Amino acid sequence: MKIRRLEISGFKSFADRVVFSFDDGVTGVVGPNGCGKSNVVDAIRWAMGEQSAKHLRGRAMEDVIFSGSESRPATGMAEVSLTFQNDGRLVPPQYAGFSEITVTRRLFRNGDSEYEINKAGCRLMDITELFLGTGVGTRAYSIIEQGRIGLIVSAKPEDRRAIIEEAAGVTKYKARRKQAERKLEATAQNLLRLGDVVGEVGKRLKDLERSAKRAEKFRELRSDLRELELLASCRQYLALRDTEEAQARELAEAGEAEQVALAHAARLEASLSAERLRLLEDEKKVQELADQSHRIDKQLHLFQQEIDFARRERESIAARQAASA
Repeated sequence: MKIRRLEISGFKSFADRVVFSFDDGVTGVVGPNGCGKSNVVDAIRWAMGEQSAKHLRGRAMEDVIFSGSESRPATGMAEVSLTFQNDGRLVPPQYAGFSEITVTRRLFRNGDSEYEINKAGCRLMDITELFLGTGVGTRAYSIIEQGRIGLIVSAKPEDRRAIIEEAAGVTKYKARRKQAERKLEATAQNLLRLGDVVGEVGKRLKDLERSAKRAEKFRELRSDLRELELLASCRQYLALRDTEEAQARELAEAGEAEQVALAHAARLEASLSAERLRLLEDEKKVQELADQSHRIDKQLHLFQQEIDFARRERESIAARQAASA
């Protein structure tokens, strides 16, 4: 993999968008002190996933965003796109069909980060796996800063071994091995937890079996109870039906008796009406007799007065006759 193009925008001293083309024949970047040569290397390292602000010559990752100057305001985002020529040999199979591979990284002042491979969103892990075994990376031998050659020469054999393994393409497999070992350890831990869970589940299963037996016994008893309730309901229904029939017969007999009583009452009412008519007639006759008796009494009284008057008159006449004789 060879670097073909580097696009920088808002990264450190590059406030405006700058494009570096690394065509055939380009062997280095030269310039006076303070022109930004080291920032170009930092941009490459940052685009490939560097997470340490110290290795980028800063105190915090936010320091990579252009902080402004007397004539330029600060930017809110840093973006670096690094384009490689793809020879199809060392890259993962999913990128083998691309002639070029572009890795893009963005950082915003609020701390949000974005990673892209060929303008498709991805994870930092995807970028790390892309460069494994290619000799390209934040810690690989492809980036050797000032003073590191002396460190490599005087380094311990273990440190030099890491560089040699990276050059030999072994790092990718060692990383995969470590990843596999971590997965195996995680799997072992999961198995231990699974064993604990299985034991706990076994205890719960025993409790559940006892509960299931009790539930089955409860269902049987509930079924028996339902049958008994149905039997009792049937018997109660039959008894109520017999009672209903008996009460219906009694009601019919009472209806017939009521009809007879009503007919008898009607006859009695008719007789009573006739007696009342006769009574009215008798009362009328009695009243007539009473009136007639009253008239007779008056006549008798008059006659008695006339008799008394005639007696006194006679006695008066007899007295006068005796006096005259």
